[in-house]
Amino acid sequence: MVELHGGTGYLLAQFLSPRTNQRQDTYGGPLANRQRFPLEVLAAVQASVGAFPIGYRFLADEWLPDGLRLDESRLVARALAAAGVAYLSVMGGTYESFFLPHIVEKSKQFGYMTDLAAAIRREVSVPVVAAGRIATGELAERILQSGAADLVGLARVLWADPDWVRKVSAGRESDILHCDPACGDACIQMVMKKKPAFCTRWSPQKVKEYKAKFA
Repeated sequence: MVELHGGTGYLLAQFLSPRTNQRQDTYGGPLANRQRFPLEVLAAVQASVGAFPIGYRFLADEWLPDGLRLDESRLVARALAAAGVAYLSVMGGTYESFFLPHIVEKSKQFGYMTDLAAAIRREVSVPVVAAGRIATGELAERILQSGAADLVGLARVLWADPDWVRKVSAGRESDILHCDPACGDACIQMVMKKKPAFCTRWSPQKVKEYKAKFA
């Protein structure tokens, strides 16, 4: 499969956002115009790959007062589903909001984007992926059983401990090496500096090697 990145404030999200899209042509203004470009990109990819599954990383809420919010993103989700996306991987926030103090605190909570996934799932029939610090197998199972999402996405969880899935499957959750919110998002900070990321939960020697090479 292939996934179109419509999250984190990248280009597709910029067209949807009333904050960043200030165009005066048929791609700006009302939501019907702002969603035109993402839908056209999806159609172009579909025409190129045929029956190949195309997912979509979906920004449900920019967490900015003048940004895209759920009242509009729900409608966009319906449009993308009707246009044939294979799934919607739901997220919140952009690079402009990730480092706001209240968002930083919010992002320390396990499953902090689950409510967004649940809101979008109520709008569409295609599978919905929940993400956002789903740190334990118990939480992942609870999200699925509650109907908040059909799948869970893991990023920093696997970055901190690549054996997370094996440990959860074997009932060894106590052995999981968890992402540490107190690190100040070192991995993201390195990415923002355009340097290879490292995780502070790796071995001290490994972290030392990374810092010496890239910091």
